[in-house]
Amino acid sequence: MTLSDVKCRNARPGPKLRKLSDGGGLQLWVQPTGSRLWRLAYRFDGKQKLLALGSYPLLSLAEARQARDEAKRLLMKGIDPVREKQEKNADTRDSFRVIADEFIAKLKKEGRAERTITKNKWLLSFAYPTLGDRSIKEIDAPSVLDVLREVEVRGRHESARRLRSTIGSVFRYAIATARASADPTLALRDALVRPTVAPRAAVTDPKEFGALLRAIDSYDGQPGTQIALNLMALLFPRPGELRAADWSEFDFDKAVWTIPAARAKMRRPHSVPLSTQALNLLKRLREVSGHGLLLFPSVRAITRPISDNTLNAALRRLGYRKNEATAHGFRATASSLLNESGKWHPDAIERQLAHVEGNNVRRAYARGEHWDERVKMMQWWADHLDTLKLPRVGSHQTDKMKLYIAADNERRTVTFPRQLQHR
Repeated sequence: MTLSDVKCRNARPGPKLRKLSDGGGLQLWVQPTGSRLWRLAYRFDGKQKLLALGSYPLLSLAEARQARDEAKRLLMKGIDPVREKQEKNADTRDSFRVIADEFIAKLKKEGRAERTITKNKWLLSFAYPTLGDRSIKEIDAPSVLDVLREVEVRGRHESARRLRSTIGSVFRYAIATARASADPTLALRDALVRPTVAPRAAVTDPKEFGALLRAIDSYDGQPGTQIALNLMALLFPRPGELRAADWSEFDFDKAVWTIPAARAKMRRPHSVPLSTQALNLLKRLREVSGHGLLLFPSVRAITRPISDNTLNAALRRLGYRKNEATAHGFRATASSLLNESGKWHPDAIERQLAHVEGNNVRRAYARGEHWDERVKMMQWWADHLDTLKLPRVGSHQTDKMKLYIAADNERRTVTFPRQLQHR
């Protein structure tokens, strides 16, 4: 059923986006915020695409139909209406999409991590349908808020918050290049629902963590995944840093793993001392996956690392729910238990976690890396994990089992005497 001007004028917003069709792909999108936007859905080169025409009532129903017909004529000539509109706007060099593309290119030149680039592109894709082809000078706070609300009404509060920040970065880049005079996102700081931050689940009780370590040793999936989980426990890096690690980063003679700045979250190289246990695991891993560049290549393509979810999925397979244990949670476990031990300087622990001091003045003076202490700490931590793996038995039996661990250090799993396995 086609639309009428009365229907357009009386269209009321609901809790979700409403799409009213006029035929021929022309739609009026009624946002939960009350704004009404014209969109043209069409197919080009076998792909479904969407063309933003304008907002109602600034663009009347008759004008929207005229714009639809013009787009259809372009399609008959084999021309993509979206591409045609982009090329026209590119001539002025002030459309939001063009400036956003320049901003992304700037991030690449600065050496930002590929994951950061991909994340920014993904966030900006939410803004392009509404803001992409508009001159950045014409975009005001309500226009940006409409875009953010579209994300927010889906329950993605954190994504909406990050999108506001990313759009703000594009505007600040436009201001620096003399194509905008103000950043409208500054007025929207308190306009969005604050996301509830849930800490990543971690096992911080020593006995429960020992049970987790024993479960990991019993993992019957991919050998590389089991080794990755053990290395997460021993070295507690950020999961993405371990997943994408390559063999060139490891110095076996010096027992050091150096994470390059390009892959480190804080954009600075981070060195990790390798304990004897970690080195033995890496030697085993090399037999499994050491023929390529990556430590943990995907089973689908050796040039790509395992996915974000691989380690968490392995924990689920071991029976740990997402509110009980996560790959990132190994960092919280190490931080908690190392601090509780009272054996190590808090700054040494923080350096090993690759945390940056939040106080600017203190950061200027706290430049020491506490390397010698960290080397001792990481070997103590590895030995401590071996002890946590032991079931609760008498002191004489515990000492006897420690001998089994020492003798079995280079094998696939820790083997316990039969009479103690079920204690």
